[in-house]
Amino acid sequence: MKTKSNTMKKIISLILIAISGLTACNTMKQNQSSEKLTGDWELNYITGVRIAFNGLYRDAKPSLNFKAPFKEVSGNTSCNGFSTKLEITGNKMTVSQPGAMTMRHCEGEGEQRFMDMLKKVTAYSVEGNTLTLLQDDIAVMRFTKK
Repeated sequence: MKTKSNTMKKIISLILIAISGLTACNTMKQNQSSEKLTGDWELNYITGVRIAFNGLYRDAKPSLNFKAPFKEVSGNTSCNGFSTKLEITGNKMTVSQPGAMTMRHCEGEGEQRFMDMLKKVTAYSVEGNTLTLLQDDIAVMRFTKK
């Protein structure tokens, strides 16, 4: 009887160790993934715009800045600076409405297009020096690390 009981205890212990190991690995992967976001990123592609990219952003390109613990993102719309709340879980990302934003008058529709698209982001991926913001599975913006 003791042999069966001891064997069962060992099996249960091994299962619990395996589960906790997998959970720790998953958490580390999520942290490593979001750590790649750290730094300044400059926009080089935005979808859904009928105006040429360089015409939309003649003087300056929009940018984003991410810092741990990744609860907020700041940046520039090409005209105004902003800061807003950010939620990241794994590769999922939600950007809130701008919390704080400067109020310069901006020519053209570049700023509005950028902010509208940023609100639609649901996920991200980082490969090398490229940050891709996605709406579901579709790339809606791409940035290059500065």
